[in-house]
Amino acid sequence: MSRHSRLQRQVLSLYRELLRAGRGKPGAEARVRAEFRLHASLPRSDVLRIEYLYRRGQRQLQLLRSGHAKAMGAFVRPRGLTEEPGGAGPCDSTEAPQTRPVGR
Repeated sequence: MSRHSRLQRQVLSLYRELLRAGRGKPGAEARVRAEFRLHASLPRSDVLRIEYLYRRGQRQLQLLRSGHAKAMGAFVRPRGLTEEPGGAGPCDSTEAPQTRPVGR
């Protein structure tokens, strides 16, 4: 079995810490697992992206540990619906958006 790099060990440690911090908070463990699975296929050579995601995970860990977080979820837009810019409500996403010329 090959040895893990320093960055890989840090990411695995972050994963374990996020799972521990999310215990007892609805949706936290599932969200952590889903987020890590989503990015599991990143190539090892994409170090900048991995470091960015690592820092983002550390911030989320701080939020989970702060005591203010009661649950962890995600904001997801339903398929096929988008918000109109004016806030008038949902509209069908298959329509072409109305745009105005800028600067004239």
